[in-house]
Order: sequence, then C-alpha cells, then structure tokens
Amino acid sequence: MLQDLVATGPMLAAMAVAALAGLVSFVSPCVLPVVPGYVSYVAGGPLLDEGVATRRRPVVKGTALFILGFASVFVAYGALFGGLGATLQSSQAVLTRVLGVVVVVMGLVFAGWLPRSQRQMLPRLRPKSGLVGAPLMGVTFGLGWTPCLGPTLATVQTLAFTEASAGRGATLAAVYAAGLGLPFIAVGLGMRRALTATQWARGHTVGIKRAGAVMLITTGLLLATGVWDHLMRGLQSTISGYTTVL
Repeated sequence: MLQDLVATGPMLAAMAVAALAGLVSFVSPCVLPVVPGYVSYVAGGPLLDEGVATRRRPVVKGTALFILGFASVFVAYGALFGGLGATLQSSQAVLTRVLGVVVVVMGLVFAGWLPRSQRQMLPRLRPKSGLVGAPLMGVTFGLGWTPCLGPTLATVQTLAFTEASAGRGATLAAVYAAGLGLPFIAVGLGMRRALTATQWARGHTVGIKRAGAVMLITTGLLLATGVWDHLMRGLQSTISGYTTVL
C-alpha cells in the first residue's frame, strides 16, 4: 500500500519539492532564531553545559517527540488538501493553475518582494519542559507558526491537491515535516557547531530567502502554466516503462 502511495514519478518529484520546502522553512528568519530555545525546552534544560555529551539521548527523544507533534498538524493539513483534490477532481486542472498562481504570490511574499501582514500567532500555551511536554509543544509550534510558514506550506498543500489523494497528501506533509524537523535534531546533537551554522545563516538571510523564493516561484509557475502536469506525465511514463534487470 505504501509503495502505491509513493512509487510514482509525480509523487516522487512532489516529495523532493516538499522536503526542500521543509528545509527552506527551517532556515527562514521566523524559525531559525527560535530553534536553540525550542530544542533546549523539549530536552528539559540548557544544552551548552559541560555534560551535554551525556545528554544526547534525552535530546534526541525530546526533539523527536516535538517533531511528531508538529508533523501531526501538517499531516492533517496534507490529508485535507489531498482529499479536496480527490473530491474536486473534475475541475482539478483549473484549480491547480489557480493554486499555482497562489504559490507564485507566496514565493514573492517569502522573498519580501510583496508587503505582507504575516503575524506569528505565538502560542500562549507553555507545556511542561522535557519529554512529557515535547509532543504538545510540537503541536503548539505547528499551529502557532502556520502563518509564518504560509508560503512553503502553500506549496506543499498545492502539491497535495494535485495528487488528489488524502494518503498522498499526508505523505507529502510528512516529508515536509521531516525536512523541517531533522535539522532540529542536528542542532540538538551538535549544539555548539549548530549555533555557528545558524549564525552564518542569519548573516545570509537575504540570499537564503531569495533562493527559497526562487524554488517556490518556479514550482508555482510550473503548476500555473500546466508544465508541471506535462513533466509529471512524462516522468510517470518513463518510470512505468522501466523494468529491473533482476
């Protein structure tokens, strides 16, 4: 069943875009600055202590539970959009082009080339720090940062719509969550080095935003012009005609 969900050309291409969108979200100015604080919170305390090497297990567990929390929110979004794609399949071609235009606009917003009223709904809920509160903090992060992640989430949700399946939409959202979440674990495991990397990223915010915007705008243009469908049909035909040697 899982193989049927992911082993097609269009789905594989969409998963690659979703993973990249998740990574772009992680290095965005509204997420990157709060990463050390969140990782410390879900790990149950500061990570720059001398004994940090002995605390890797709770760091990984806490961060993984945190990721599962916000992944559940994004997977629900993906399943919803995938289900809508299946329900509205008769007019999917037109709606996909409209959503493609939306993705282009979101890319322009992400780059800062259009004015935006993008407020972070900072969660008021403060679950207990550590493993117990980590999943709930993840859910809170997923809900609270959704407006901030709007441009990249719009891309993933549009791709989920084009796949016209709740299962495929959920899969794309899970891949997006992995692209966003795995760097959190990397930060927890190598906090000092990660802080250096995040400082570098903060110093190159404009370049990172523009690179992410190019990815979003390109995907949106492909969807809006129908080129995405053409490319995906060709890729699917290539894959379906491939046979293994063994």
